[in-house]
Amino acid sequence: MSTAHDLGPRPTRLTVEADVVQQLIADQFPRWAGLPVRPVANGGWDNVTFHLGPDMSVRLPSAAEYALAVQKEHRWLPRLAAELPVPISTPLAQGRPGRDYPFAWSVYRWLPGEPVSAAHIAGSTVDPVRLALELADLQRIDPTDGPAPGIHDWFRGGTLLTYNATTQNALQTLEDHPHAGVDVELARQVWATALKARWNRVPTWFHGDLAAGNLLLRGERLGAVIDFDTCGVGDPACDLAGAWTLLDTAGRHAFRKRLDVDEGTWARGGAGRCGRP
Repeated sequence: MSTAHDLGPRPTRLTVEADVVQQLIADQFPRWAGLPVRPVANGGWDNVTFHLGPDMSVRLPSAAEYALAVQKEHRWLPRLAAELPVPISTPLAQGRPGRDYPFAWSVYRWLPGEPVSAAHIAGSTVDPVRLALELADLQRIDPTDGPAPGIHDWFRGGTLLTYNATTQNALQTLEDHPHAGVDVELARQVWATALKARWNRVPTWFHGDLAAGNLLLRGERLGAVIDFDTCGVGDPACDLAGAWTLLDTAGRHAFRKRLDVDEGTWARGGAGRCGRP
């Protein structure tokens, strides 16, 4: 049975400038030295991300804890990409520390598409059946030797007890601010139900962060899934958080029916939105 872990304080993030990235590219990948480097708008938290020319990106972990995912991504993402019908992030080259940047980093192929936005969600543009099918395809991939929950993914896919102290503190804060408009007692009940619904099945692959910005639309369809740095093998309930953050009520019902989610997993996914420091 999984045990709880102390997530610790939020990591201190590095600031990385475009000129440093340009120098790293020139030093380590001279074939790309002439390509322009510019920051990606809304480049994420775990990595500082830059465009490299017209069809590549550079992702540099923003803290030592996030750098733990680099080796995992280079080992596993090509394999996952080969077995999934929708394009996913795949690394092209791995960089090493240099120019006062202390961690391993990656060059990726740039995947075109429009990130899912609040407008898409409000307009029910996200296809719940397609999203469920993509998760089902991911969960069917052989998990043998895949990365178990750990610091590399902030223990996503492990026991919700990992997040209990953080959740209880948040609930207490909300209780102290009644004008926030949250039914704290109901939230406590939902969380308690999720904690009781322990995972006891065969571990499967999960993405770990199916947030709006990590799903790219091509027209009206899901065109790509990116940012697999919190992926791993374990309890896939963490991927169900998107049912609440991306879908309306009807969409959630269609999503759950197509994915055939049991009560316990649905409870964990609904309450355990799998945060991180």
